Amino acid sequence: MELTEKERLKQCYLEMYRCMVDKDTKGLAKILDGSFVLVHMTGMRQNKKEFLSYISMGKLRYYAAQLENIFIEDDIQPILVGQSKVDASVFVGGSRHIWSLQLTMKMIKNNNQWLITEAVASTY
Repeated sequence: MELTEKERLKQCYLEMYRCMVDKDTKGLAKILDGSFVLVHMTGMRQNKKEFLSYISMGKLRYYAAQLENIFIEDDIQPILVGQSKVDASVFVGGSRHIWSLQLTMKMIKNNNQWLITEAVASTY
């Protein structure tokens, strides 16, 4: 059975967290568009290269992520809002904490694959 577009978008979100937890930067690079930008809760912006580097160096360390809610707005460019409990430590010296993390993500379709162009982090 073929997946719907909404199911494929949700799979992309779940795959992003799997890669972040597993420190699978090669897998993560495949689902982030070249223009990708992560906007942290502090307002700090990271491009794709820097984000992947921070994960591989352990500056951003994700231990687990548990999906709670996911909302997808159908539009010309879909917007996915995912809410997950994320066990993580951020930046050197940051303590491990479980965050109620919401990511609002813009996505584009390229060669029949959904890619994340932007993720804006907040709490919920």
